Amino acid sequence: MKRSAARSQRKAIALRLRLVRRPHAQADQQHRTDEMKPAKPRSRSAAMRLAAEVERLATQLEQSRARIVELEAKIDVDPLTELLNRRGFERELKRSVAYVKRYGASAALIYLDLDGFKPVNDRHGHAAGDAVLKAVAAALLANVRASDVVARLGGDEFVVLLWNVSGPAAAAKAIALEQAIYATPVRWVPSTLVIGASAGVALIGALDTAADLLARADAGMYARKAARRELVALGTPPRQAIMQ
Repeated sequence: MKRSAARSQRKAIALRLRLVRRPHAQADQQHRTDEMKPAKPRSRSAAMRLAAEVERLATQLEQSRARIVELEAKIDVDPLTELLNRRGFERELKRSVAYVKRYGASAALIYLDLDGFKPVNDRHGHAAGDAVLKAVAAALLANVRASDVVARLGGDEFVVLLWNVSGPAAAAKAIALEQAIYATPVRWVPSTLVIGASAGVALIGALDTAADLLARADAGMYARKAARRELVALGTPPRQAIMQ
């Protein structure tokens, strides 16, 4: 009797344990089943939205790159005359000096400073001065080759880099550019503005630096300006540029 009672008691305990564990087992089984279920595929509309967003970002990136290129180009350009500015020209001059040293090419630098430009601004205003600067830039471009480089260093100072040119030819071109500027009057009602220019020339040598060339051409320009004043005072038109 005792053994029978003990077996009955153990069966009752085991039954209660199964009843207690069954809900947990069912929950675990359900959890494992949920984990094994494949994820629901992304809806077509969501995929289309994602593709559209990727395309939009790619377009923005391309526009940003184009804008950066445009801004980098403008950094080297004078906004008034659309010529190279000092920064852009100094870069080109350094490249040219290196090219001359390596390949033995010939090149020359012409430095031009306008004569009587300040009175234009003082009497007619800066708008008139801007019109004169634009006209000078156009005259210089019209009288050089496509391979030559024209720049505005600032104020009323311009430079021209000539390729494949001898010393005498560079000096002659400097005089021709002076004459071209003088022959470009600007109509500013009720006046006609006529401006002159003085030019200095420096040939690029194998031992030169960009700074050396600018300094020599600048010195030549000032010498030319002084000589022109003396000739004008004597009533004789200037005919020679100063070669440095």
